[in-house]
Amino acid sequence: MQISETILDMAEKNNGTVASAMITKAGISRGNLKHLVDKGMLEKVARGVYILPDVWEDEFFSIQSRYKRGIFSGETALFLWDLTDRTPINFSMTFPASYNVSKVKKENIQCSMVKEPYYSLGITSVQTPENHNVMCYSMEKTLCDILKPRARTDIQVISEAYKRYVKRSDKNIMLLSEFARQLGVERRIRAYLEVLL
Repeated sequence: MQISETILDMAEKNNGTVASAMITKAGISRGNLKHLVDKGMLEKVARGVYILPDVWEDEFFSIQSRYKRGIFSGETALFLWDLTDRTPINFSMTFPASYNVSKVKKENIQCSMVKEPYYSLGITSVQTPENHNVMCYSMEKTLCDILKPRARTDIQVISEAYKRYVKRSDKNIMLLSEFARQLGVERRIRAYLEVLL
């Protein structure tokens, strides 16, 4: 199989998207991506992210490919977990406290900076609407985060998220309670759960 065919096959198997990091990992020169773009067989949608011409760009995957330390959080995480109907106007991501977010902010991404162990707490993988896996905080961690005063989350968004969560078969109330204890929002979570459960 020719290198071009290998790259296109990788994109096909990855829902029409290929990242330069994937090519490098496979031992293929990144110059081959430019060749495929020049021939119209791939489109560059962001630095290091390419899609097949007949595929819609997955913005979640593109952003995560550029900012690997960023974890989708807040209302963006609620959307990815189907705990809200509101499509995020701006993406929300959380980064380690030492991360330089000046470039990220230029893309209108809402950035939170968090120290360990809170940054790593509850990180998991979730599927985007275009079927790519991205790093996101778990439902339980997100439900705790949106209750913090600095999150400034609309009360209707919070109520809807909790209503949807308690109806889910994959909810984990024990984990939610544990995260609430660690993040200091036990009393607020108890108020929501007592009404809904």
